[in-house]
Amino acid sequence: MDRKRGFEIAKGWEDKNINLPKRTTKHAAGYDFEAAESIVVPAFKPGMAPTLIKTGIKAYMQDDEMLCLYNRSSNPKKKGLVLANSVGIIDKDYYGNPDNDGHIMFAFWNFKDEDIKIEKGERIGQGIFQKYLVTDDDNAEGERKGGFGSTDANK
Repeated sequence: MDRKRGFEIAKGWEDKNINLPKRTTKHAAGYDFEAAESIVVPAFKPGMAPTLIKTGIKAYMQDDEMLCLYNRSSNPKKKGLVLANSVGIIDKDYYGNPDNDGHIMFAFWNFKDEDIKIEKGERIGQGIFQKYLVTDDDNAEGERKGGFGSTDANK
């Protein structure tokens, strides 16, 4: 079988009962991601960093594709959770990187007045594979050197 795109368990998470993302209805665009472990997302205070929720998942895809990470529509109202970066972008070359093997994490802020507990296996967000285009004069040849947030390290 020719592999085009999909999900795998990231290194170090193989024995942790991680579920691969899946769509729950045949017309759903997004694959539901679950929390790989229970975690508390503290109530927001100015200056604090977002909380990274681990999924234990990595994604492979074609050269002209990306995986976009989106919040669940119920998270802001029910839990006060918003994605710190609005939309997460997983590039093809994030897969298998030497820093974290391409482990996908969701970065959340909690705008409720109280801390929010996320349980292992709870759905936290969704991922949608998308094609992207490049400009006529594109000549990007840089190579990823690390994991999470590393693409700006090439500057």
